[in-house]
Amino acid sequence: MPAAALKPKPLPIPTQSTAKRSVQLDLPYVPVEKRPLPPGRPRDWYVMHNRRLKAMRLAIALLDLGVYMPNQARNEKIRSTAQLINVHPPSDTTCHMVRALLRYSR
Repeated sequence: MPAAALKPKPLPIPTQSTAKRSVQLDLPYVPVEKRPLPPGRPRDWYVMHNRRLKAMRLAIALLDLGVYMPNQARNEKIRSTAQLINVHPPSDTTCHMVRALLRYSR
């Protein structure tokens, strides 16, 4: 038998999931501190960036509400969810992006 097979495996470094202390996961959500966007980009870049952020927020909210399939997320449902989470009503393009995020999250 090789000598390497007789050596005990080193213990893994404790991570948050294997730590001895309990980790509280139900703390109130606090958004990350906003930072300014990088200067010097074309205007279209900023528009698309903000549209992607809005689509992600809406997709997360829809998942929290139990909408998991893109065919369940019609424009009316997405817009009512936007009103629920205090976001301006999304355009048809943003609604399409939300459905794409729901489709590819599976």
